[in-house]
Amino acid sequence: MDTTQHTKNATHHAIAGGGAETTDERFERGLALLRTIGGEEHPAVLGSLADIAPGLGRMTVAFAYGDVLARPGLGLRGRQIATVGALAAMGNAAPQLRFHIDGALNVGVSPAEIVEILIQTAVYAGFPAALNGIAAAREVFASRSDLAADPVGTEPPAGDRYERGLAKLAEVDGHAADEVVASLRDIAPDLMRYIVEFAFGDIYARPGLDLKSRELAAVAMCTALGTAAPQLRVHLHGLLNVGGTREEAVEVITQMASYAGFPAALNGMTAARQVFAERAAH
Repeated sequence: MDTTQHTKNATHHAIAGGGAETTDERFERGLALLRTIGGEEHPAVLGSLADIAPGLGRMTVAFAYGDVLARPGLGLRGRQIATVGALAAMGNAAPQLRFHIDGALNVGVSPAEIVEILIQTAVYAGFPAALNGIAAAREVFASRSDLAADPVGTEPPAGDRYERGLAKLAEVDGHAADEVVASLRDIAPDLMRYIVEFAFGDIYARPGLDLKSRELAAVAMCTALGTAAPQLRVHLHGLLNVGGTREEAVEVITQMASYAGFPAALNGMTAARQVFAERAAH
């Protein structure tokens, strides 16, 4: 059974159980999913907390995995892309980032795609976050005998960076691309040029990660950071423009409750409501 079908089946049982579902049932469902992602029969999160906070270990498994990650609407590959992006952007959870990089590999995200997600972190959280993320990935890759070598990302196609970036920005953001450029032209034209050339001409134009995956990661990063509501709205539009669905957008934001807290997820959902309303009005 593939991991997406595993998720759908698990959540079907969760929904059928409704409010009568026991904590043990939620825990067992979460444990099965955690084993799929982590590749461990006895997940470290339980053993590492057994002596001081065993209840936290069980809540992590039952809620983060049994309730949230088991929801349908987004497969495990997309969920791990979102988690790796969010944890790298926040920059305060290196052990969990390493775990989820490993988990991303286990559910079908390639090493090269992981590198691309981490490079993209530079756009939303700065170069230190991206550099630390790459260091975490190097540790994970080195620990796995099934990987031949560290992947080397491929460069964007040759040509004028600004024109390439402008075309990629329009591909992702549609009409909003003109608004981004116009909003900075009178006060910070150089910043506008950097956004177009670097974020889209250098990063988004790289061929190692498809645009939908990039936007899943961007939505996760902007939600988790909690300081970028306007940019989150732009990337929610972007996700929908490149083939993502409203359900997938809601799932990424809901998932951030586990990794960045409920306030971040609630604020993210406010942004999603605004974006959905704007699109319905047109």
